[in-house]
Amino acid sequence: MADSSSLPVTPDLSTLRATLQGLLQFLRKALPISNAHTVDFYTESVWEKLVDLSPETVLEVLKRSMRKAETRHSHARPLVEAGKESGENVKLDEFMNLKKSHEVQAMSELICSVADYYGIKQIIDLGSGKGYLSSYLSLKYGLKVYGIDSSNTNTHGAQERNRKLKKHWSICHTRSKLDVNELALKMAKKKKMQDQIKNKGDIEGVCNNSPANQDMMSASEFLPDFSCSVISNIRKQIENLHVYSRQEENLCFENACSLTDLLPINAIEPTSSSQMPKRKMSEANKERRKTISKSNEAYIYSPLTSFITADSELRDIINDLEDCLMVGLHTCGDLAPNTLRIFASNSEIKGVCSVGCCYHLLSEEFENPHKECTQEKWGFPMCRHLKEEKWYCGRNARMSACLALERVAVGQGLSTESLFYRAVLQDIIKDCYGITKCHQHVGKIYSKSSSFLDYVRKSLKKLGLDESKLPEKTIMDYYDKYKPRMNELEAFNMLKVVLAPCIETLILLDRLCYLKEQENTVWSALVKLFDPVKSPRCYAVIALKQQH
Repeated sequence: MADSSSLPVTPDLSTLRATLQGLLQFLRKALPISNAHTVDFYTESVWEKLVDLSPETVLEVLKRSMRKAETRHSHARPLVEAGKESGENVKLDEFMNLKKSHEVQAMSELICSVADYYGIKQIIDLGSGKGYLSSYLSLKYGLKVYGIDSSNTNTHGAQERNRKLKKHWSICHTRSKLDVNELALKMAKKKKMQDQIKNKGDIEGVCNNSPANQDMMSASEFLPDFSCSVISNIRKQIENLHVYSRQEENLCFENACSLTDLLPINAIEPTSSSQMPKRKMSEANKERRKTISKSNEAYIYSPLTSFITADSELRDIINDLEDCLMVGLHTCGDLAPNTLRIFASNSEIKGVCSVGCCYHLLSEEFENPHKECTQEKWGFPMCRHLKEEKWYCGRNARMSACLALERVAVGQGLSTESLFYRAVLQDIIKDCYGITKCHQHVGKIYSKSSSFLDYVRKSLKKLGLDESKLPEKTIMDYYDKYKPRMNELEAFNMLKVVLAPCIETLILLDRLCYLKEQENTVWSALVKLFDPVKSPRCYAVIALKQQH
């Protein structure tokens, strides 16, 4: 039986509620900034309504904070270092981009650690998409994975992709065995030669510090450690990550450069799988691991098509459902909270590891109180405390929660000019066409435009508006009018970026509190799983049940 007392200590429910209350007090004042739409920035005089300071003052404070963050990041060790390749360590970037490769490797390492902790071999991957995580869990760790996605196209694509990956994996595994055998033969010859030199030296009375002996290579120097995989390297790197905790939460803009800064001590656990209690691997797991290198039949991944809700019956989808772990990598909108609800209501699911995304697609119970709706289970809020508060964020605020503060902090900033173009365009549409609210999207016209004039012409055409009625001078007069106020828009969007972690914190703490409210949950935490520059939605919500 898993001993929950040996798990890392995390804040209790009352501590998290107190943190939530402080965060709500802050957001009551700051949320209007996050909810303001950039498109309406000039037409609604947003800066004058919401910010008392000058844009120069705001930019100076924020940029000073960003410079500090950039310096910290430039001195940090990389999360993933190059490792030796073996048959089990296929170069994942041949099949997926570097971002996805980073996410899949880090998350699968953690999932496998929890699976070994429980002695579990079945994994359910909700919102499995193209099947990258599912394929890797089955190929690398020999786990039995069901990948469930609502898109039939994704399911069929995942099957074909898994077939190719499986074939590539087998080829690389065979090559690595040949490489190891070749290296072993070379080492044997080297050792024989060293022994001959040593024997000759002993006979001739050569001392131990002779040049010949000094130049000898040890076995560990000559033969690469083929058991040290890329995954093991990730584990070592993540163990070395520093988790910043503060005795008191500081919500000042100048210091709020990370989600971690906004959470109480120990709210976020480092992703070291060594923090999981050491449990002797079961005989079944030992056999599973041995089987991986012997037979392709160990690579069991079954893509399934099904639309998952909070009330979905897993036994109707998976016939051989058994004790399992439920996982989700960047599950969109309500699927992330529904994953946690399914975990809480199914006795077979012993653990959950969920990384959500697309907060703007979350349904909010209290956002439209006067609108009739039959929906019973909402994406937000989940916990009792926020339900009692009848708290809601609003779609624009949830959208801004997806902004990548860490990326902006290291110089990968927002395109202020493209946002400026769109805001000025909105004023043109309002004045010249009498349209106060434009619900159509312009799209990526900025990247295809050679100038502001070209941008306006193309945008109006896409929106179905007669662009011929506007002379060039009229369009450029609007540009000249707002160009001196471009710094207002830049400062405002930087404020939204800095506020993004506050809203994300609220959403994640809501989910964590919900899990701590469940009687069958013995341990739960937020884990910083990915490098936030590579993967901004980097936090996993993890929970475990008592195992009997």
